[in-house]
Amino acid sequence: MTLLVENPAGLDHLTPLGHPERVERLSEINEALSAPEFDDLTRMIAPMADEAVLLLGHPQSYIDWVRAQIPAHGRAALDADTHASPGSWEAALRGVGGCIAAIDAVLGGRAKNAFVATRPPGHHAEKTRAMGFCLFSTVAIAARYALEHHGLSRVAVVDFDVHHGNGTQDVLWDEPRALFISSHQMPLYPGSGAANERGGSNNVLNLPLAPATDGAAMRRAYETQGFARLRDWAPELILISAGFDAHADDPLANLMWDEEDFAWITRGLCDIADEVCAGRVVSTLEGGYDLPALAACAAVHVTELKERGA
Repeated sequence: MTLLVENPAGLDHLTPLGHPERVERLSEINEALSAPEFDDLTRMIAPMADEAVLLLGHPQSYIDWVRAQIPAHGRAALDADTHASPGSWEAALRGVGGCIAAIDAVLGGRAKNAFVATRPPGHHAEKTRAMGFCLFSTVAIAARYALEHHGLSRVAVVDFDVHHGNGTQDVLWDEPRALFISSHQMPLYPGSGAANERGGSNNVLNLPLAPATDGAAMRRAYETQGFARLRDWAPELILISAGFDAHADDPLANLMWDEEDFAWITRGLCDIADEVCAGRVVSTLEGGYDLPALAACAAVHVTELKERGA
């Protein structure tokens, strides 16, 4: 069974007019996943995360700071790119809570895999810094939750967003039980993600890709490096930061992937999950800013998960 975790509160996280990380991103995905071919998904609404769970990724002082930035009316800028509105706190906490609920379902045997359709994204939020449209380091918190609350020995996070997951890397840098693999365009925001950034316990693998890299080159990088490292790690759970902004139509980057490339990488990750961890995969939405490409790529991603979850 494949679980789809939906976050209606994500529609209440409002950004300024013209901002690429906008409400329509989530509404387009919701519409795509409402098609008849997805009727067999099991669906749930993301619950609010307990604030104590946020401590797995951030100090209390940072959590308190984010809460204080949430405006009663209008919008507030946390940095030049990252904004909050009155609904942002609930949206972000339900994003984290959705990932936690998905992990509980997958590790509890109630689902084989899951996709969490949520916003704001999370992989740029560092331990003490909101940035890149992100408030909390959602997938890194989820990884540490799986380790601490389910007693796992090894987890892996694979991030194929076009931007480096600097926040995930920051939170998991000194976590020897978590492997972080990121493919991303370089040079590009946020400027991190060089191949020589390897983590405190050699638990980080960065796969920087030059602008204009196509799907064939991406596949070679994963076949020769990413997938091999993931198999060697043999995680008990694979988490995916599913950003779809490496698509050729995306306005914020310059990679040249197409929908089949996202299907291919999803299949590859599911193949490894079938080999090493009984197919247990939890994926969460990160970037993707061309609305038609975002919706199409999210649909093929969930289709691949659904076929494995049957």
